[in-house]
Amino acid sequence: MTQAQFAERQSPLLAVRDVSVVFGGIVALNGVSFNLHEGQILGLIGPNGAGKTTLFNCLSRLYQPSVGDILLEGASILSRPPHRIAEIGIGRTFQNVALFPNLSVLDNVRLGTHSRTTSDIISDSLKLAWVRRTEATVNKKVHEILGYLDLESVAETTVSGLPFGTQKRVELARALAADPKILLLDEPAGGLNHEEVHVLGDLIRRIRDERHMTVLLVEHHMGLVMSIADHVVALNFGRKLAEGTPAMVQADPDVIKAYLGSKDQ
Repeated sequence: MTQAQFAERQSPLLAVRDVSVVFGGIVALNGVSFNLHEGQILGLIGPNGAGKTTLFNCLSRLYQPSVGDILLEGASILSRPPHRIAEIGIGRTFQNVALFPNLSVLDNVRLGTHSRTTSDIISDSLKLAWVRRTEATVNKKVHEILGYLDLESVAETTVSGLPFGTQKRVELARALAADPKILLLDEPAGGLNHEEVHVLGDLIRRIRDERHMTVLLVEHHMGLVMSIADHVVALNFGRKLAEGTPAMVQADPDVIKAYLGSKDQ
């Protein structure tokens, strides 16, 4: 039995239940439901305006669904504000890189550990023993992640001076620093060349297998999605169009019509 088949037999890690989002009469999502199981890589696809990023923004609590619920390990996340979402195990990258451009790579990644630390301004100012131990642990963890993503050589470099592909890896490193149960990747292949996309696919699989994370991937690069995803959900005009294995979704006539083009293309 494969890891993906085993996961399907378990209770879902994340459950999206009949989620709808309406903005001033515009329906961005309409009754979308699916499950994400532990250890899966799930690809969320669809044309521009299909509702993919809207759904991601619901998961990271930037948007509040008009109807429906989102459950993590059986408990609703909808009462949590955005700044409390990382601490329950949801990490995210963004379609447009959302880093602090004037900070170093090291400091950007260190910020990702914030949700997992319990320091306060008084303890920090007094440099208490437990604060020093925490700082040492954080620094060790950050450098391990930088090494894992081949970023050690640019650790002290200001982010704004780095190529876009490297900035994408820095944002991924920051997300990993929070030890998420679920990693939300929003268009990670955007702006990357063919070779970089191939390397990215290998990296996402490694993160799932070696760091034991579950991945929800929004991506327009169909070759990437179909090569690494265990399960695919296709959206169109805010509705779920199809769901299944990559092969099933890729062959679905409605998906072909809406997004992939004809089979001869």
